[in-house]
Formats: sequence, C-alpha cells, structure tokens
Amino acid sequence: VYFVVFYSDIDGQIASAKQQEGALQNELTQAKTSRDAYQKDLEEKTRREQLAREQKKILPDDSETPAFLSSLQAVATIAGVNLTSWSPIDESIGEFYAKVPMKLSLTGKFHQVAKFFHGVGQLDRIINVENISMTEPKLEGDAYIVAATCVATTFHTIKAKAPAGAPQGAK
Repeated sequence: VYFVVFYSDIDGQIASAKQQEGALQNELTQAKTSRDAYQKDLEEKTRREQLAREQKKILPDDSETPAFLSSLQAVATIAGVNLTSWSPIDESIGEFYAKVPMKLSLTGKFHQVAKFFHGVGQLDRIINVENISMTEPKLEGDAYIVAATCVATTFHTIKAKAPAGAPQGAK
C-alpha cells in the first residue's frame, strides 16, 4: 500500500519534473541561440548604417549646394586664398548620378592656390576640379599673386525610380 500510495505518486512527479526540466533546457538553448542571432544582426545593422552614413558624405542623395560651397570656403580659408566668386552651372544627369558643377574664381599666391586644389582633393566628398586657368600674375612683395578660375564638380546619387507596375512607395 505504501509503494502504491506514496512512492509511485512521487516517482511520477519526479519523472514529470525531469521532462519539464528537459523542455525548459531546450527552450533556454533556443532563447540563447535567438539572442546571439539578434545581437549579430543588430551589430550588422549598426555597421551598415555607419557605412551608409560614410557613403552619404562621399556621394549624397541631394546636391547639397550650401554644404558644397561651405566645404570649398573652409578649404580656401585654410589655404589662404580668396574665393572671389562662384556661379552654379546646370546639373547634368547620368544614369546613376548627377554632376553638379560650380565655376569658381579665386586669388592668392601660387602655392596657396596649389594648396587649395590639394585640400579640395582631400575632402570626404567627391569633388573634381577641372579647366584650371591661372592668369594675371602680379608681383606683390616677394611673391606672385595669381587669379585662378576653375570648374569644381561634385556629384549626387539619382534616386531609384519605382518599376512601372509597382505600387506607389515600393522600391
């Protein structure tokens, strides 16, 4: 009677608890695996967002003309040249990007002008300087002051267009 009443009931409870423990251990293992996968995905997402921010500096989505001029003015100030005028030229649109040219006029010592062009090449954003023309050398003190004109061209991406059959908002 003792065996049937007490022992078999306790033995059944022990077996049930062991099964429950095994199930909980499996759930814990799955939860840890899911957590590790989530952390890995979160780190990958953070890395990709950082990379996207860095790429937006190099090739932004919009022309951002004020930022473009601000960066050129900062380089001109560091180089010691005077950025005397700038005038935008019409954008030319390619398949994946658009060119945003700007005609610049500046004055300064020859080495300062060269330092300006070097500084523009060191900027994070893609900027090409072409059609450089240096004229009107004037001797002031012990250095020549030159007037330079050039075309500084930056770029921006063209936003992808939705396919013809796609609903609005789909990419």
